[in-house]
Amino acid sequence: MAQPTAPVQDLTPSQIVAELDKYIVGQQEAKKAVAIALRNRIRRLRVAPEMRREIVPNNILLIGATGVGKTESARRLAELADAPFVKVEASKFTEVGYVGRDVESMVRDLAEQAVARVRAQRMTQVREAAAQRAEDELLDLLLPRTPGGKPLGSGFSLGASGADDEQYTRTREKFREMLRRGELNGREVEIEVNVPTPNVQVMGPGGMEGMDGLQDMLQNMMPKRRKKRKATVAEAKELLIEEEAQKLIDMDAVQREALDKAQQSGIIFIDEIDKVASRGANQGGPDVSRQGVQRDLLPIVEGSTVNTKYGPVKTDHVLFIAAGAFHMAKPSDLIPELQGRFPIRVELQPLTEVDFVKILKHPRNALTKQYQALLETEGVQLTFSDDALDEIARTAFQVNQEVENIGARRLHTVMSNLLDFILFTVPDLDPTPHFAIDADFVRTKLARLVKQRELSEYIL
Repeated sequence: MAQPTAPVQDLTPSQIVAELDKYIVGQQEAKKAVAIALRNRIRRLRVAPEMRREIVPNNILLIGATGVGKTESARRLAELADAPFVKVEASKFTEVGYVGRDVESMVRDLAEQAVARVRAQRMTQVREAAAQRAEDELLDLLLPRTPGGKPLGSGFSLGASGADDEQYTRTREKFREMLRRGELNGREVEIEVNVPTPNVQVMGPGGMEGMDGLQDMLQNMMPKRRKKRKATVAEAKELLIEEEAQKLIDMDAVQREALDKAQQSGIIFIDEIDKVASRGANQGGPDVSRQGVQRDLLPIVEGSTVNTKYGPVKTDHVLFIAAGAFHMAKPSDLIPELQGRFPIRVELQPLTEVDFVKILKHPRNALTKQYQALLETEGVQLTFSDDALDEIARTAFQVNQEVENIGARRLHTVMSNLLDFILFTVPDLDPTPHFAIDADFVRTKLARLVKQRELSEYIL
């Protein structure tokens, strides 16, 4: 997601919604709720420290069918805020004693994601200095010197040190210019690289969950090995830049910053929360496990401390966004304690045919724009008329109504069926043509899809 022109701390809720509008069609209530949640975080950081500790986020429950924008709203919000983000599915967790992951793993995943994010930012900051170091290492490989400092194979006499050094320096600078122009990219050099440490798996009483710290400690105790390998100058340069950048960043500082980000601005999106809701009065069978999962989720959402391999993470100020279709269950089927931890509830509306047209036209990542970009790589121009987009939207909406409503994801099916012939034949065409998609083309191509939909009603 492209960063807005103003820093995120200066964005008002209406500006946050405007940023989300670039990628998500409709669902203004959901956008309003997440925008307020983000703005409240910014406000909290400005209050006095003693009050700041007391202000907890209002977690959000998004209710709506699949494909209407629940996950996308949360994901785009995290990108906008540059916040660590983790998406988990509640159905993957099970009560302790059953097979599955324990709920604390979502916090460990958040810490992992935060560290990776901060590390990537630091690597970008030191890349220029790392590139300079890598360049010097490559020049040493391309112009090696003897242990005494004399240019290897120069043929100079042992007594001529000053002249040798001067000529070596001039030659080295010429090579540096050639290296920067890419003229040496195809030349092969031999470099030393780290050998990945074998993955040590430590099994605890509940499987591998929570054993990350011990696992890392054992891996760090194993001796680091290096091996020589041949690579082109272009490949060697990237490998050396990565290695030098790693040396330049302070991983302890990275971990401290990452844990603070995870605790103060982390977002955990819990999908399929309705799958762990108890249905009806019957509390036997699977409902026992479902209630167990809810009770395990409760302390994490409420605010607790989870040990990760980078250090303890407090979840008091992590924003939790839960989502579910709630076809078979109701939000009131969740245990009361968990309901109380999601005070903001937003019901997302089903997408209409008009929404589908907007989804095809307006977002920066619209499917039509994606396919146009793909075909542009092969010199093909692809255009869609307005009536073609109307027909695509009508077909997608109709199939959703008559088969299974999967929201905007139905457009992927429709567009794939519409353009499969073009995507298949384009590489063999010479010269590459311009394809103009109109309503007649759409109706002809999608007639098979509609027919298959009708036949599916008679297939057991």
